[in-house]
Amino acid sequence: MAGPNLLTITEANFKAEVLDSKVPVLIDFWATWCGPCRAIAPIVEQLSVEYAGRAKVGKVDVDSNQGLAGSFHISSIPTIMVFKNGQVVEQIMGGRPKPAMAALIDKHL
Repeated sequence: MAGPNLLTITEANFKAEVLDSKVPVLIDFWATWCGPCRAIAPIVEQLSVEYAGRAKVGKVDVDSNQGLAGSFHISSIPTIMVFKNGQVVEQIMGGRPKPAMAALIDKHL
């Protein structure tokens, strides 16, 4: 499902990949049963390729990583968050077109 640039973020690698990242990180909180999540998956994949080397793009499966979902109070999916310097700097709920999601990353590069 995921290309080589799209990170699978888990509770085990969250600190290293997201909190300790030197570049902005866009995270898609999603689940396999979520239709809107599946609809934006190709956009998230494209962003992971287009921002390679400048930002990280990853996905958190909320069913497999309930602790992460709980710690960020994920109540609706998809939820997109952008982290910079270990902090949430952007958060949107629901699907968005690609330009809107790219703009979330661009303003923190």
